[in-house]
Amino acid sequence: MTGRRPAPGQRAGALFAILAAISCARGIDPAAAQDAPPAAARRAVVAMPGLLEGLPFSPAVRAGGLIFLSGQIGIRPGTMRLVEGGLEPETRQTMENVRAVLEAADASLADVVKCTVFLADIAEWPAFNAIYAEYFPEDPPARAAMAASGLALGARVELDCIAADPTPP
Repeated sequence: MTGRRPAPGQRAGALFAILAAISCARGIDPAAAQDAPPAAARRAVVAMPGLLEGLPFSPAVRAGGLIFLSGQIGIRPGTMRLVEGGLEPETRQTMENVRAVLEAADASLADVVKCTVFLADIAEWPAFNAIYAEYFPEDPPARAAMAASGLALGARVELDCIAADPTPP
C-alpha cells in the first residue's frame, strides 16, 4: 500500500463493483437496478402526530420492506425534556417512544428485528437490560450495545431500531 488515496472516480468505480457483486449474489440484475425508481419513490417517511418541528431527521423511514427508526431517547413526547430519575425512567420512556414510532408506522415491538443501544455508562447495562427484556419477553431482536459519550440532551440511553414492515408493499 502506497498510502495514497484513490481518486474519487476510482472509489466510485470500486464501490459500484462491490455493489454489483452483492446484487448478483442476491439474484438482482445490476442493469435492471438502473431502471429502478428514484430513491424518493422507494422510501416513505413515517409521519407522527405531535412531532416537534425543525428537527433534521425523520422519526422513521420505510424502505425495502423495513422500517428504520431514528434513535430514541427518554424525552416526554412533544418536548425536548428528558424524564427525570436517571437510567430506569429514561429507559422506560425510550421504549415507549420506540413503541409510539412503530405504532405510527402500523407496526409493533414484535416486528423489531435489530436494535442498537447506546449507554452513557456501560456499567448501567444490567439495569437497562432488565427493563429492555420486559419489552421483548419472547424472541428478542438482534442487538448491539455500546458505551457512548455525549448522547443528545445528556441522555443516559439511546435506542435505534429496525423493524420488518408488516404492511403490504
